[in-house]
Amino acid sequence: MEWYSLLPPLVAVLVVLWKKEVILALLLAIITSEVLLAKTGSTMLFHGVVGACERIVSVFGSAGNTRILLFSLIIGAVLAFMRHSGGVTAMVEYVISKGLGKNRRQAAFMANFTGMAIFIESNLSVLTAGIVSRGLFDRYKMSRATLAYIIDSSAAPICILVLLNGWGAFVLGLLSNYEFEQSAAEIMWGTIALNFYPIIALMMVWYTAYTGNLHGPLARSKSMVESQVENESENHAAPVPEFKPTKARFMFIPLLTMVLGMIMFMFLTGDGTLANGSGSKSVLYATVSACLVAYFMMLSTKKFTHHQLVKIGFDGMSELLPLVTIVLLSLTLGASLKVLGTGIYVAQIIGDTLPLFMIAPMLFIAGAVIAFSTGTSWGTFAILIPIGVPLIQTMGLPPSFIIAAILGGGVFGDHCSPISDTTAVSAIASGCELLEHVKTQLPYALFGGALTIILYALYGIAFL
Repeated sequence: MEWYSLLPPLVAVLVVLWKKEVILALLLAIITSEVLLAKTGSTMLFHGVVGACERIVSVFGSAGNTRILLFSLIIGAVLAFMRHSGGVTAMVEYVISKGLGKNRRQAAFMANFTGMAIFIESNLSVLTAGIVSRGLFDRYKMSRATLAYIIDSSAAPICILVLLNGWGAFVLGLLSNYEFEQSAAEIMWGTIALNFYPIIALMMVWYTAYTGNLHGPLARSKSMVESQVENESENHAAPVPEFKPTKARFMFIPLLTMVLGMIMFMFLTGDGTLANGSGSKSVLYATVSACLVAYFMMLSTKKFTHHQLVKIGFDGMSELLPLVTIVLLSLTLGASLKVLGTGIYVAQIIGDTLPLFMIAPMLFIAGAVIAFSTGTSWGTFAILIPIGVPLIQTMGLPPSFIIAAILGGGVFGDHCSPISDTTAVSAIASGCELLEHVKTQLPYALFGGALTIILYALYGIAFL
C-alpha cells in the first residue's frame, strides 16, 4: 500500500473543515480515490470522474445497499404521515392530560423519556420532547437551557444504542460490505454494551433529572429563568402545533408496527435466530409495513384522499433526500477506499506506531473531531468505518469494540458541534438560544468524552 491511499479521507476531512459540507466532501473524496485508481496519465481526472459515476452506480448492484437507500426514503413518508395525521400532537396532549410532571423531577424525566421514546429519528424525538416539556419547565421555572441539554443528550444516545432505526440500518449497511467471522448484525448488537459515551451521556441526564443539580454554565443559566419566562412573548414564542391533534393512535400504532415488525422480520429472515437475521431486509419490511398502516389509518378517516396522502408521502421523502444522498455517497466511498486499500495502509501504520490499547481511544477522538467539524454523525461513520474494519481484520481486534468507539466518537462530536442539526433543533424546540445551548451542554459532553477515552484505554489494557 502507498501513502497516497490516505488522500481521499484527508480530502473529505479538509473539505468538511473548510466548507462544513458533507455531501461535497464525500463526492470529492470519491473522485480523488477514483483518480488514484485510474493511473492513466493526462486523462486521470477524466477517468476519475467517470469512475466515480460508475462506482456510485455499482452501489445499487448490492441488494442490501439498495434496501438501505429505499428505507431511508420511506421513513420520510412514515414521519410525514405521523405529523399530518395529528398523531404526534395528540400524543403530546395525551401525556400532558395524564397529569405527568407534578414537580421538577417528573418534568425533567418526562423530557428525558419523551426524547428516548421516539428513537426512530433524533430530530423528531427532540421536537416532540421540547413541545411536551416546555410548559412544564416554565411552570417550575426550570431554564430552557436545561431542557435543551436533556432532550439533546437523550435523543442521539438512545438512537445509537437501540439501533432499531435508520442509524442501525446505516451502520449495518456499512458493515455488510466486509467479511467477518460474526454476522454484521451480531457485531452491531455487540456494540451496545461497549458504546460507553452514549451510556455515560444518558447516566448524566438521569443524574441531572433526579438530583436537580446543575454544573458549569448550565447552573448559571438558572439565574436567567425568571427573565426568560417574563420575556417569553417577545423572545421565545410558544410552539404552535403544526397540525391539529386527532388521536394518539395515528402515531403510536405505526411506531409500534415498525418496532415489532423489525424484531419479527429479524427472526423470520434469520430462520428463528435474531442475530442471524438480515438487518437491511428487516428494517425495509418493517418500514414499509408501518408506512402502509399509517396510510390506511389516515385513509379510513375520509379526511384525506389517496392523492393527498401520496403527496404527503413524497413531500416527506423529499425532506430526507440530503440524508439519502449522504448514505449513497458514504457507501460509495467505502467501496472505493476498500479497492484503494486505504484501511489496510492505515492499519499497517497504526499497527507499527500505536499500542493496541490506544487504537480504540484514537478512533474515538478521530470520530469526535470529524463529527464536530461536520455536524453529522453519519458522515463520520462513513469515513471511519472503512478505516476501522481493516484494523479489525489485520490485527485481530474485537469488531464490536472498535466499531463502538467509532460510533461513540461520532455522537460525542455531534453533541459538541454548533453546526449539528440535532443541536440546532434541540435549541429551537426548547426555546433556547443556540450558542447558549452549545455553551451549557459542552462541559457535560467533554466530561463524558474524557471519561470514555479513559474507559476505552482501560478496556484495551485489560482485554487486548
